Amino acid sequence: MDAVTDKTRHDTLDTHSHVVRPATMEWKKTRFPGCEVKGLLFDKASGLVTALMRFAPGAVLPDHEHVRIEQTYVLEGKLCDKEGPAQGLSVGPGEFVWREAGSRHVAWTPEGGLMLAMFQIPNKFYEKDGRVTDLSGTDWDELWGHIFKE
Repeated sequence: MDAVTDKTRHDTLDTHSHVVRPATMEWKKTRFPGCEVKGLLFDKASGLVTALMRFAPGAVLPDHEHVRIEQTYVLEGKLCDKEGPAQGLSVGPGEFVWREAGSRHVAWTPEGGLMLAMFQIPNKFYEKDGRVTDLSGTDWDELWGHIFKE
């Protein structure tokens, strides 16, 4: 089967191909120590995210849930499950891991790492005070709940 392109939507360079040059982008710190990100694709309407993520040795991505499928390709270092059902899982350079919707864990990088991560919608982070937030610390439902109401 051949792919069919809607020529009315993708007829110019600006609406067809979007080139991102990560080498020229600055790393952005997150609220989690040692975790930085370069956003490659972000679609606010659907929540789709693709990002390069860089972690310092020992950095922890605390308790979070992958609301929909999450995919990670490890370029450098190791990504490990510190807590959760897959505790002890270790994914190294050249390896790919994907997690089903609803999977929840604490991730860490004992030696640091660089990953390409793809999310169908941003993660839910479970705060110690009971709040549920996104990566920025904003109430998750406030920013992303609309996607499930459509």
